[in-house]
Amino acid sequence: MRGWDDLYPLPVPPSWVPGAAVGILSLHFIQKLLFPYFWADLRYLLKVLTYGLRMEMFRLQGRVVTVLDKFVKLAEKQPHKPFLIYEGTVHTYRDVDRRSNRIAQVFLQHEALKKGDTVALLMGNEPDFIHVWFGLAKLGCVVAFLNFNVRFRSLLHCVSSCEPKILVVGADLLGTLEEILPKLQKDVSVWIMAKDSTFPNVHTLLDKIEAASEDPVPVNRCSANNLKSAVLYIFTSGTTGLPKAAVISHLQILKGAAGLWAFGATSDDIIYITLPLYHSAASLLGIGGCIQLGATCVLKKKFSASQFWSDCRKYNVTVIQYIGELCRYLCNQPVKEGEKNHKVRLAVGNGVRNDVWREFLDRFGAVKICEFYGATEGNICFMNHTGKIGSVGRTNFFYKLFFPFDLIKYDFQKDEPIRNKHGWCEKVKKGEAGLLISKVNAKNPFFGYAGNKRHTEKKLLCEVFKKGDLYFNTGDLMVQDHDNFLYFWDRIGDTFRWKGENVATTEVSDVIVMLDFIQEANVYGVSVPDHEGKAGMASLILKHNASLDLEQMYKQVVTYLPSYACPLFLRVQEKMEMTGTFKQQKFRLVDEGFNPSTITDPLYFLDNSKKAYVLLTKELHEMILSGKMKL
Repeated sequence: MRGWDDLYPLPVPPSWVPGAAVGILSLHFIQKLLFPYFWADLRYLLKVLTYGLRMEMFRLQGRVVTVLDKFVKLAEKQPHKPFLIYEGTVHTYRDVDRRSNRIAQVFLQHEALKKGDTVALLMGNEPDFIHVWFGLAKLGCVVAFLNFNVRFRSLLHCVSSCEPKILVVGADLLGTLEEILPKLQKDVSVWIMAKDSTFPNVHTLLDKIEAASEDPVPVNRCSANNLKSAVLYIFTSGTTGLPKAAVISHLQILKGAAGLWAFGATSDDIIYITLPLYHSAASLLGIGGCIQLGATCVLKKKFSASQFWSDCRKYNVTVIQYIGELCRYLCNQPVKEGEKNHKVRLAVGNGVRNDVWREFLDRFGAVKICEFYGATEGNICFMNHTGKIGSVGRTNFFYKLFFPFDLIKYDFQKDEPIRNKHGWCEKVKKGEAGLLISKVNAKNPFFGYAGNKRHTEKKLLCEVFKKGDLYFNTGDLMVQDHDNFLYFWDRIGDTFRWKGENVATTEVSDVIVMLDFIQEANVYGVSVPDHEGKAGMASLILKHNASLDLEQMYKQVVTYLPSYACPLFLRVQEKMEMTGTFKQQKFRLVDEGFNPSTITDPLYFLDNSKKAYVLLTKELHEMILSGKMKL
């Protein structure tokens, strides 16, 4: 009797198959050992290439497709899908499109706006910020986003630097308008989001919106001929001085809008935006990203740590935006039951500390932290697509082909890049901190700042490695490790970061020296344990025979500076240290910090609970370090 094997003989594989299987398995283990991020890198690069090729195809076809064009198409394709949810009210794609049409019609009828004219927008987070922005964009205007925290002199500077024909002010910012109105240029037409006005020569917008037509304005008004033409001005502190209006092109908006998609967000996601819309993170990555995906966003008037997760649960949020401080605020909230009971899967942002990153994941569940790096006006971006804790992104040979950058040696005393005897800059070794610079070329242009050629030129480095080359100076120090992960190290120049905002030291010192008892002020940032960024500190020189008026000092800074820019610490010195090039010396002051045990000079602390500067004692210093004193 024959057996089963005789009836159905098993096929014998060719002799090379086992060898090939062993070879493939070996290659897999070698790849895991030597190139552990190969597939993650490949997926990310393919996404970047796909998006780049799509834009190149439009260019070759003679089509310039902007984010606004995409929004209008979506309003036709999915008119009833929620685009914005604000304080429980749903605004569909069609709703936003039609209201922005009404605003465009109002300005078309009442103002002689030409394509390319600038309109400044001073509004908080609300749907009408987006309606006004889109409506003006439909008229082909350049919209300047003004920071509503900026006050008086700095705000007037921002308005004048972008040379607007019109200033549109939100109803909740009429107090700020009242401060600047007497000194505002007479040729700037002012409009407020209200039905009536008590200000002379100020126009109202809400009453006219209700009477306006919903019909779209002529297409030729908003059609773009060039992706590199300016469409927004977003203010940034940069590395020195008062805020500067970074020129944002259609190209930059398209790149920013692709961020959420690149991290894996889809049209089914609901994005929660609590950051201010005047920031590029909220406007370009958040709102622009929603449009790129065809998704829904939940807009919050102002970030609230206590309401954050309840909002996420209420609106079924799946993607959140953050800055480092925001994550720390959430971790500092009292622990509650069910904190992992939410649908958030992605958190996109920058500036989160390693310890906060870990605590956030442990406490709030399996949320993928998508850390990225990018300056508002910059031409380089990194994205941490692997989830490596602490890293802002990762690079490789292919990435540098498309986005060439380098880390160069920097002289902290002279405050400039180090050049060798031949005059060329030198690259740092892996593991060393260096100044991040990115090559400026046709594919990665730098558009500069509006109305400020000197500041634009100051951000560029010429003759870096060879004659004729040109690089954008990010002003940021970075470290690249041996696995090609990049880590943010610090900022250079006269800027530090506090509560998620850039603080320009010259702006703060200019406000302080307006006081009649101050001879000189040297402003810098100092590290405070368990806080992101650096807290503001001012070293003061008093005028001869003058005394420090702490009450007047407090009134001055809170009146003329945003809250995040008010110096938390004061140090009164007899003599100001200068560098060899007659600049204020900051490095020793930064190192010494605010410790009354080691500093003999009088020290003072801004106690917000008392609304006053108080003497910084050893006991108070200990309370600050332990976290008992809220900053």
